[in-house]
Amino acid sequence: MSYVKATEVLPEEVLNIIQKYVEGEYLYIPRKKCNRKAWGETTKSKNKTAERNLEIYRKYQEGTSIKDLSEMYYLAPKSIQKIISKIKREILQKNAS
Repeated sequence: MSYVKATEVLPEEVLNIIQKYVEGEYLYIPRKKCNRKAWGETTKSKNKTAERNLEIYRKYQEGTSIKDLSEMYYLAPKSIQKIISKIKREILQKNAS
């Protein structure tokens, strides 16, 4: 997120109205709902996490324990269990259709 000078983008009338409420402070103006981006859409985080999760599942299938996976990926055992369960569900759904 970057900052933009209000004086450079807002008409003076709008700036005067805003100054009645906030003056000399930073103001965050959220995106409209229709313009919001999903998590990971602008970075590769979503894809990297999905790849990591598939790797965790593959290693689990090969016999690596949840405790060992937890230590390898610096995640709580419960998080590892959730990842494995989610991927199992996805595979079952994919095979059912």
